[in-house]
Amino acid sequence: MADRSIKRGASHAGSWYSSDKSKLSTQLDGWLGAVPTPVHCIGPNTQGQTAEQLPVPSARVIIAPHAGYSYSGPAAAWAYRSWDVSRAKRIFLLGPSHHFYLSKATLSRCTHYETPLGDLTVDRETTAELYATGQFEWMSQSVDEDEHSLEMHLPYIFKVLESTFGSGGKHPSLVPIMVGNTSAHAERTIGRVLAPYLADPSNAFVVSSDFAHWGLRFRYTYYRPSLSSQQALNLKASAKDPRDPPIHESIRAVDFECIGACETGNHEAWLNCLEANGNTVCGRHPIGVMMAAVEEVKKTRGADDQSKTGRFQFVRYERSSEVKKVGDSSVSYASAFAVI
Repeated sequence: MADRSIKRGASHAGSWYSSDKSKLSTQLDGWLGAVPTPVHCIGPNTQGQTAEQLPVPSARVIIAPHAGYSYSGPAAAWAYRSWDVSRAKRIFLLGPSHHFYLSKATLSRCTHYETPLGDLTVDRETTAELYATGQFEWMSQSVDEDEHSLEMHLPYIFKVLESTFGSGGKHPSLVPIMVGNTSAHAERTIGRVLAPYLADPSNAFVVSSDFAHWGLRFRYTYYRPSLSSQQALNLKASAKDPRDPPIHESIRAVDFECIGACETGNHEAWLNCLEANGNTVCGRHPIGVMMAAVEEVKKTRGADDQSKTGRFQFVRYERSSEVKKVGDSSVSYASAFAVI
């Protein structure tokens, strides 16, 4: 790779989020400041647990949504308030590919990622190490800039790093990774590559994902006539609007099945849950890669390690709207952290 500077432009600024530095900074501060302490966990396996201190000590990994900030900005704040980057030297950012098909994972050739708040420096040494493993490809700058799943996290990352390390100091570098339509085997393989980085306390991770995309326009209209039933329907445009339960309650139930599977820390359980209900979790593959990496880290710490190390704890769940009619649609947003 050439040594010349290559900046990825903030291509979604001014549309998906504000391009005005002052306005954007104020918005982020407001959303982060609105997260209460302590934070109460909401997942099926963690409900009742609390995080008494924010950021959560050693919570080096988070899952956060990536929709336009008017939709998911407040929900993402719960993950970023939980995120502990106090010892970080590198930030790994994993997100799905929405526009460009690939079956592996790709790395950025850029040297810097632009945000309205300031630029983040890409760790080219680490991206070169990852490419040398043979498990990654390079993405073009146009593919890089077309994708929003990575970009939507950059202002939040910059804000948290600035509040932790100051505006004049050197911030941790960025390792952006776009994950494609990976098989279970590919997720485990990439997870093994990332495991040594995950085990290193000087690395922190952001996993970019929304949850259910429900509606005819998303081609996902999975509906449970009874929340206790495993039998489901795919609602058609001509179907009568169900009320028992309302569609939004069915969506929530399915999302929380996936949240529960994610909280188990078992990669196979995560894959099986998604296969069973078909939930349109757009970051399913980056989440799968991270869960596989956690399993590898735990193997190195002892085959019988059943601790909660690396298990995600969900702290926020929201939807863009509450679907009541078959013609409605919504996207779900969930935020979580994991202690490594």
